Amino acid sequence: MQTIADRLINARQEIDNAIASANRNPHSVRLLAVSKTKPVSDIELAYEAGQRLFGENYIQEGVDKIQTLKHLSDIEWHMIGPIQSNKTKIVAEHFDWVQSIDRLKIARRLNDQRPENMPPLNVCIQLNIEQETTKSGIIPDELPALVQEILNLPRLSLRGIMAIPAADVTPEAQHQTLAALQSLYNDLAAQVDTVDTLSVGMSGDMCEAITHGSTMVRIGTAIFGARQQ
Repeated sequence: MQTIADRLINARQEIDNAIASANRNPHSVRLLAVSKTKPVSDIELAYEAGQRLFGENYIQEGVDKIQTLKHLSDIEWHMIGPIQSNKTKIVAEHFDWVQSIDRLKIARRLNDQRPENMPPLNVCIQLNIEQETTKSGIIPDELPALVQEILNLPRLSLRGIMAIPAADVTPEAQHQTLAALQSLYNDLAAQVDTVDTLSVGMSGDMCEAITHGSTMVRIGTAIFGARQQ
């Protein structure tokens, strides 16, 4: 039976292989371990195996874990789930990154509620490039305006874009979506100095995402096993 450490080794090897196949620079893709619904003990095992980036979808669960593991000061905590207005304060006070910015109101609240004694909150804008009704995110046409607004918020640092492409699509459709995301990211990175993150790719489409320029892949089940219900 594989351990979390074994699974992390396998995930990192798969990432390295995809990077090599795409002729990209080594270490150009970061692994975000999605630890939602998983116990603190699993995160500790991943930490002992060298993992430092962890992603949470549920705010209170994430904050509880952050507080429990605050002695592990080099963990980088990412909020990757939707945020309601009444939860922005605890997100701003605890997380290092928010990848799910999809409207100006949330960005402004996070900016205003980010403590002065903490560094600016790293943020990504979530794109819903295929305009799926079941997913959060803005459409590409809305990206330039939201970028400009976020750049005027001093307690936020715009790092890039995040997306969850549709699953179970044809290879051609997958290629079109990932290529479009890569183009949008490249344009944004050319305009904004702080932009260095294209967060796209999970277990099922990680290699294809890396081929199309992803700099951060989000892996959960392949590291921690099936989610608890």
